[in-house]
Amino acid sequence: MTAPQTSIRASLQYLAAADGGDAVYHASQAGGDAAEHDGQYDHREVEIRNGRGRVFDLDHAGFMLIRHDSVVSDFHDDAALAAIYEAEARDLITRMTGARRVVVFDHTRRAASDGLRRAQTMREPSAVIHNDYTQWSAKRRLRDILPDEADELMMNRFAIINIWRSIAGTVETSPLAFCDSTTLGDGDLVEVTRKAQDRIGQIQMARFNPAHQWFYFPAMQEGEAALIKTYDSATDGRTRFTIHTAFTDPTSPPGAAPRQSIETRCLAFF
Repeated sequence: MTAPQTSIRASLQYLAAADGGDAVYHASQAGGDAAEHDGQYDHREVEIRNGRGRVFDLDHAGFMLIRHDSVVSDFHDDAALAAIYEAEARDLITRMTGARRVVVFDHTRRAASDGLRRAQTMREPSAVIHNDYTQWSAKRRLRDILPDEADELMMNRFAIINIWRSIAGTVETSPLAFCDSTTLGDGDLVEVTRKAQDRIGQIQMARFNPAHQWFYFPAMQEGEAALIKTYDSATDGRTRFTIHTAFTDPTSPPGAAPRQSIETRCLAFF
């Protein structure tokens, strides 16, 4: 077996430094048209290091890879997600963060194949560098999910953490790249309007900074999960946002199976 490479080079889609605030992210609909991105963009070839064998954590890098087996056999079964996987997700986030309460509020399935995406009502991998929430949209999402409790819950620290995993064997195409959040500089993150069919929100995009250090976990298996902190209300120096993106892996073998994945979003209260 060929030893895994220590790093690869691939093109990532940054927001152009000259963008004058015209960027808008038009979210895709599961099984429908792919996402569109208004604005000016800057494709940069960067080094993406193999993260296996390295130690990452949510409060510094903002992401981490863990072993996580699920008893769910079909992640397209919404009833199984509600009855089984959400409890697994709550237990996982509680164990990894020490949160006193965890609320699962979203599951998004993605496929790196237009045919699969349309046939199985999935969305495409998100191939622009982004973070899912801004401070404003994270609080707005909390109000959407728990309107009667939001004011009280926001009096203490809360975070939003994604659990990302393969649902169809080894990830051979369109893996995720994660930027070590300790390498972000002031002004790198830009608030961008996110327009979806049911609501208008905000995400963050990123301008290029040569200091950014990117990592990925090659050949992720179904028994593994990546945790991504997409928001933290704490302002004590710990990581609050984590930019990430799908990318075209130049080492993917010919005829590789298209990636199929699910990301589960969780509110964590401390």
